[in-house]
Amino acid sequence: MDDRSATRVGPGALLVAAPGLLDSNFRRTVVYLIEHRERGSLGVVLNRPSEVALNDVLPGWAPLSSRPPSVFVGGPVDGKTALCLAALRTGHRADGISGLVAVNGPVALVDLDGDPEALAPRLRGLRVFAGYAGWDAGQLAGEIARGDWFVVPALPDDVLAGQGQDLWSRVLRRQGVPLALLATFPVDARHN
Repeated sequence: MDDRSATRVGPGALLVAAPGLLDSNFRRTVVYLIEHRERGSLGVVLNRPSEVALNDVLPGWAPLSSRPPSVFVGGPVDGKTALCLAALRTGHRADGISGLVAVNGPVALVDLDGDPEALAPRLRGLRVFAGYAGWDAGQLAGEIARGDWFVVPALPDDVLAGQGQDLWSRVLRRQGVPLALLATFPVDARHN
């Protein structure tokens, strides 16, 4: 079986950009898939912090944010849309909780119009994203088949990570050989 298809493509999977994916929107990115259906897929880039402090745009949610407490660039689609992912504390589930929509395991979407204080005891941390990454029906499957993305399992802490490009290397490294070897791939192969 091809390494790129070893993990099921669906909510909670990570799309890790292959070293050859040079599109400036996705180069060395790690995308967390929120939705994957026949009509298309939606996710957020986990490793693109912006210069915008979360406290400047959503001060009520800022104390619950993981470090760095900034808004992340979730992708090139609709940069005025804010999505929020949270990791729930052990023993908590999103099902039936007002303001939370389960994505996968302890990861949930947070309704930013809700009350942060009501959700705070249930959350280990959260991350707010401006914009998202989206694919039309069949588009993501084509990109995966072309070798643009590696599909790997996510850990709940991945949605809270703030290491920028280091998240790309860290996720690849934990996959084992042969994907782990790509973690050291130079940003510019001409400098290899």
